[in-house]
Amino acid sequence: MDVYENDGKKGGAYSWGSYDSKPYILMNYKEDLNSMFTLVHELGHSVHSYYSRSSQPYIDAHYKIFVAEVASTLNELLLMEYMLKNAKGKKEKLYILNYHLEQFRTTVYRQTMFAEFEKTIHEKSEAGQALTGEDFSKIYYDLNKKYYGEDIEIDSQIAIEWARVPHFYSNFYVYKYATGFSAAAALSFLIMNDGESAQRRYIEFLKSGGSKYPLDQLRDAGVDMEDKYSVLKALELFEKAVEKLSLEDDFTKR
Repeated sequence: MDVYENDGKKGGAYSWGSYDSKPYILMNYKEDLNSMFTLVHELGHSVHSYYSRSSQPYIDAHYKIFVAEVASTLNELLLMEYMLKNAKGKKEKLYILNYHLEQFRTTVYRQTMFAEFEKTIHEKSEAGQALTGEDFSKIYYDLNKKYYGEDIEIDSQIAIEWARVPHFYSNFYVYKYATGFSAAAALSFLIMNDGESAQRRYIEFLKSGGSKYPLDQLRDAGVDMEDKYSVLKALELFEKAVEKLSLEDDFTKR
């Protein structure tokens, strides 16, 4: 694990490695909450890779992108649950809840908005329509208004944010954050409530690598992503977190 900042070191964080190596993590750790969650996130990827590579032949060792963010985000959810249970005082609990809700917003709602932007521009392109930078900006701005509603002031400069999102230059990846987080939310609920049986199914999921279709892998672990309840379960966790925040925060009661 390459932990600390250094001259010339790349920013960001990721887990890497090869079939016959240990997983490696690159990050720039600081003594803050965000770094701790980043570390836990990348460890999810590394554990997933370790189990896959050690349990599958080379041809099936690489898990599909659809499930690539499940282990990482599940780790974050379990850490969040632990921290909320062990929070020292109201301020700490409020800070953790706010952090959790912001992570949820950016991973599920915002990435879904990103995915709709991608879907819209590709549909227009396939229909033979020319697309300019102004077209992209208008579509993106209108989606921000749609997703955030009339109670939020939508700054005009947000219209050009699409240009700085690197995922838009690779086809259709962003929705996998939302589906992966939703699957992880449902799995974390099972692990916390069903105990060892859910844990065993989850570890078998990690070991399955790319040997099955992703939907079948998740179904074996206990989550059917073709059933809308799996996504609604994730939204239910978000709703409960908002309720906890309102109960803890006196300001929301005024």
